[in-house]
Amino acid sequence: MNTISLSIQDMLEDREYGLDLTLLAGETGLSHRLHSSRIQKPGLALTGYTEHLHPDRLQVLGNTEISYLQQLPEEQAIRFVANLCSFPISCFIVTKGLDPPWFLKLEAEKSSIPLLGTSLQSSTFISLITKFLEERLLPTTNIHGVLVDVLGVGVLLLGKSGIGKSECALDLVIRGHRLVADDVVYIKKKVPAALAGQAGAAIQHLMEIRGLGIINIKDLYGVSSIREKKIIDMVIELLEWDSTQEYDRLGIDDQRYTILGVDLPHLKIPVRPGRNLTSIIEVAARNHLLKGMGYHSAREFQEKLLARLEVRPLGDEVE
Repeated sequence: MNTISLSIQDMLEDREYGLDLTLLAGETGLSHRLHSSRIQKPGLALTGYTEHLHPDRLQVLGNTEISYLQQLPEEQAIRFVANLCSFPISCFIVTKGLDPPWFLKLEAEKSSIPLLGTSLQSSTFISLITKFLEERLLPTTNIHGVLVDVLGVGVLLLGKSGIGKSECALDLVIRGHRLVADDVVYIKKKVPAALAGQAGAAIQHLMEIRGLGIINIKDLYGVSSIREKKIIDMVIELLEWDSTQEYDRLGIDDQRYTILGVDLPHLKIPVRPGRNLTSIIEVAARNHLLKGMGYHSAREFQEKLLARLEVRPLGDEVE
């Protein structure tokens, strides 16, 4: 798993989320890094009570905080701000296009704390910045496998190299399903507990087929055959057939596969000549959809079997 952090400079330069940030002071602190998506409004900290101050979080100053500083006697306000800036604050952000007091700019500059401004209302900005930080700071990893969208179900195919993952994915594409990533799947955890997978920019839409080489699925089968990213719903692991191994025959007990702390349904499919893996994967996706609707075929069969064993026919009774 990769530990993600974000510099204040990265946040300042972002244009995708409409944060509308400008630098007001503390340029030397733009290299400060953020590791948490949580923000704080330092209301009580401005009065000198810093017991619950979290310096590692973004400190958002709105109309209430700026008005409070402006109505204080200047000497007292300077003392409170100097005390606040003595902590290793990651960044101050002033909302609503307000002009912060001169002493806040001065202390931020002296302490190398970036002081940014935005024209957005506090509530709007907090919503946007939280979404931005959650998206950019969530844990990520990459896995050797293939990710396909089968009937709307994100299926992650795993297995050792050469077992036929790409060939299965190609057959699924020919049947009308969609490729997300081949060979390396980049996975990012989404809030609250979902995993989104996608291909790297260099290998997007590409697939390697042994004996054929690199092919471009988008060019061959059109835009309807690919997806940029997909939530991973289940993991199917392809295994070499082993006659000494006992495989699941009923599917009553659901197995799980954990990625970035998220548990996913896990199926182990043995590979053997004559087995149509593409059809099996397609049926597995359909069965997953049925389970999501509360219908579990294997458990229903078990319940019917147990019910028949409990109620014996009269002809079977022992004299």
